[in-house]
Parts: sequence; C-alpha cells; structure tokens
Amino acid sequence: MTLSLLTLTDFRNHAQLSLRPQAQFIALHGPNGAGKTNILEAVSLLVPGRGLRRAALSEMANSANANGFTISAELDGITIGTGIEAAAPERRKVRINGANASINALAEWLSAIWLTPSMDRLFVDGAGARRRFLDRLVLALEPGHARHAARYEKAVQQRNRILATNTAPDPMWLDAIETQMAESGRFIIEARARMLAALDTQLAILPKDPFPAPDIALAMAGPTNAPDLKEIWRVSRRKDAAAGRTLIGPHRADLVVHNRANGQAAERCSTGEQKALLLSLILAHAALVTDQRGAPPILLLDEVAAHLDPLRRAALFERLTATGAQVWMTGTEAALFDAIGPAAQLVAVSPD
Repeated sequence: MTLSLLTLTDFRNHAQLSLRPQAQFIALHGPNGAGKTNILEAVSLLVPGRGLRRAALSEMANSANANGFTISAELDGITIGTGIEAAAPERRKVRINGANASINALAEWLSAIWLTPSMDRLFVDGAGARRRFLDRLVLALEPGHARHAARYEKAVQQRNRILATNTAPDPMWLDAIETQMAESGRFIIEARARMLAALDTQLAILPKDPFPAPDIALAMAGPTNAPDLKEIWRVSRRKDAAAGRTLIGPHRADLVVHNRANGQAAERCSTGEQKALLLSLILAHAALVTDQRGAPPILLLDEVAAHLDPLRRAALFERLTATGAQVWMTGTEAALFDAIGPAAQLVAVSPD
C-alpha cells in the first residue's frame, strides 16, 4: 500500500499541490504553518473516518475558494479520490477509478495509521479517543469493520432519539433497533478481540528497546454476546432515557495499556514513556497488517522525530525501515531526518 501520486486541489492552504513519492520515507519539512500536517491530513482522508484532525469538512476547503476541495491519489494502478462540493460542504464524496463509491469502500484499497502530537494525551484523556484509536487499528486489518461500526452507531443514535422524545415508545420498535445494535455490536466486539490478540502476539516478538512493550486489554462495558446485550438494553430503557444516552455497549469500551516492563498503567507513565508505548503499538501494528493483508499500511507521523532523543530517533527510523511501510513524516528542519539516509525523500513545504 504505497501512494505513487498525491494531488490536492483547494485543500486547506494548498490551492494546488502534486507530489510523487519516490522513496519509503516522505519527509515533509518547513516552518510552522507551512501546511505539512495538512498534507498528512489529506492522506488520512483516503481511508474511512474523519481524518487525523477530526475536523469538519467545511473547514478543510481553501478559504480563498468556495468550490470545495478534492484529494486524489494513485496506488497500484488504482485511482482513489475524495472531496466535497460547495453545494454540500458536509457530505464527502468518494470515487474509485472514476466511479462513485461509498466512504467505507476506501478501506478495501488502503489502510493508514497516524500519530499526531495531540495523541500524546491518548492515555490520560477520555476513553473515546482510545476507542477511536483501537477501531482505527481494527479497520486497517478488517475493512468490513467500518460498515459494522457505522450501522451500530446509527442504531444507537436512533435508540437514544426514541428514548429522549417518546414518553411511551413502542417496545417492538425498540426491540428491532436493539436487535440491530446487538448484531453489529457482535461483529465489533469480535473484531476488536481478534486484533488485540494478534497484536499482543506481535508485540511479544518485537525488540523491547528502546521502545517498551505494552500490555494491552479491552475493558468492556457490559457483556460480549448479543443475547445478553439485547436483554440489558431492554431492561435499561428507563435508565438510559433518564441519562439521555445508552450507557452500556461496545461504544463504551476502553483500551487499557500497561508498560509490560514494570506493570505501570500507561496513564501513570512519564510523557516520554507514553510516547514510546504508542510507538511500540504503531510499529507492532504495521508488522501485523503486513502479515495479515500482505502489504504494510501507510504511516503518517506528525512531528514525531522532534520529540525523541537521538538514540530513540535513530532506532525509530531503523524500525520503520524494517516495516516496509510508506512513511509520511513532518518536521520543521530537514536535519531531523538525516539518520534515515537515502531512503528519505526530502520535500520542502512552504506557505502558498
């Protein structure tokens, strides 16, 4: 999974940009505000989801142009693209080889995992961010996960709306929605469990230095089988109506991480240790995707090199090289990527 061409039109500060990757590492360097992260964000929109910033689509269009934006890429003889039109600024369109397609269809062609500075707080922030991170890892392995997650989320929203707006909702109506939640929820739970088990095996065989190996587990919010979930939702309708949301289910699960070396919970580790644990997860996951899908994912690493000491920086580059993944990195100075050597394509980015 490597991009051979990336083209942006009216995306963020890039009115027009065309980039042909010619090395394993695409090292984007330039001053703050030049638009380096914008390029990574564009690549992240070539897979299902809201991208690495989770921003509103209307915010991504170049402010100097009211015609929306387009992102196009070529990989393995396939052209994929996404974007919005001015008439529908919050509706993302997708085209694959010139034909209209669903957003979830992108996962069949490309997988991408990213690490951004905001994710440095992944272990100390709320469970929602860790769930999104977990599901991004699952999606890279199982493209169908996006479809099940979307169906489950839609059903939960319907249930919440019915409970909030109907004083005496039709039980059969709720039964049908909760059946859909249970069916989709089962796929979500099983896919997460498969990914975590395989990832744990991968973590066990990777080098432990200088990035500590994490222990990973899933803290469930409720039972893991569909019949028990349906029964809990049925008896919890009044309680959930009072709370204004569905309190139990896969959408309330949490990813739990500990430092395997000392048993310390990730949220209690130092900032540097937390970063190292995250990198261990990313590296192990890249190896896992390669094993299971026959090709490594695209890795998007925003400002990752600047916050590592020289030893860990060199070790990171070495480990990334071994993954075989196409790696897109950003940094304010080209010198940050010196240790990569000829495997790096240095791309100077300047404000348009």
